[in-house]
Amino acid sequence: MLRGGLSLPAYCLLLASLHPIYAALESGLQRHADRPELAAIHAPSLWREPALAEDLLQLHGTGWREALVPPPQALAYAAHLHELAEQAPALLAAHAYVRYLGDLSGGQALRRIVATSLGLADGTGTRFYDFGLPAQTAALAGELRAGLDRIEADEATRAAIVNEAERAFARHERLFGELEAARLALSP
Repeated sequence: MLRGGLSLPAYCLLLASLHPIYAALESGLQRHADRPELAAIHAPSLWREPALAEDLLQLHGTGWREALVPPPQALAYAAHLHELAEQAPALLAAHAYVRYLGDLSGGQALRRIVATSLGLADGTGTRFYDFGLPAQTAALAGELRAGLDRIEADEATRAAIVNEAERAFARHERLFGELEAARLALSP
């Protein structure tokens, strides 16, 4: 992806893989928005699930949910987020940190790469990466960092959130490994 060699089918599979992850994360964040551990980071302006669905509709069409089956790691990640929402909602903060700060920083460069390599114009198919103008994107990142700093939690919960963030990065590595294997399988 960073080298600009992404095909449309591989990109659609990436988006379809992220969709259940964001849907699970965002439903958990919404459900527990009043919890002290999550209230400071409740920011629906960051939520990506609707943008992912819109991009998939534009790029793949109405049958994307049936045609694009996320790899096992994506489904396992989404299931883990649902489990956290039930058993340890404070740990959703770790996934908000990993996903949204990544989207707000590196995701901005990826947006340009995707648009160029796939020949997309006017934001078509890249709404997932769209947080507004650069100043708005920077402000959202700053607000999220400040919210993370204001999380009301004891030291044990804070340590658990940090550990969960490390596990989230490992989950992403496994997911992107599966997606790379799928991309190679899609290549001629």
